[in-house]
Amino acid sequence: MLNNSLNTNEIKDAAGAEVEFGAISTLDRSKTYASLTEAYSAPHRLKVSHQETGMGTKKRRRSVVRFDKTVSGVDTLPVTVSAYMVLDVPIGDLSTTTEAKNVLAEVMSFCATTGAATTVLFDCSGNGASALVSGSL
Repeated sequence: MLNNSLNTNEIKDAAGAEVEFGAISTLDRSKTYASLTEAYSAPHRLKVSHQETGMGTKKRRRSVVRFDKTVSGVDTLPVTVSAYMVLDVPIGDLSTTTEAKNVLAEVMSFCATTGAATTVLFDCSGNGASALVSGSL
C-alpha cells in the first residue's frame, strides 16, 4: 500500500534531489499524487493505476506508474512531459511474482545503469534512459 505522502526520498529528479508528492485522489484501483511544489498553472503529477482483464488462466493485470509535468516551452506556452512504466502480468497463469520482478528489474537496470554498474544514474545517462531522452537507437 502506497503512503499518502511520498516525502522521504521515494522520488528523485535527474540531479538526485528529492521531489515530494502528496495524494490528491484515490479512485478504485488508481491513486493520483501532486508535487508539493507544483504551481497551480503547471501541474506535476504521479499516477499509479491497475486494471485487470480476462478470466481464469487468461486473467491479466496491467499496472502503470506515470509522471506528467507541465513546464514552459521555448515559446513560453505550457507543454507537458510524460514518462511511464507499464507492467502487464498474466496473473491467471503464474503461481509467483518472480518473472514479473525479473522483467521489471531488466527494464529498470537498462534505463538506470550502464552495463555492469550497480549505481542508479538519476541523471538519465543509463543506456535505456539515454536512448529514450535522445531518441537514439
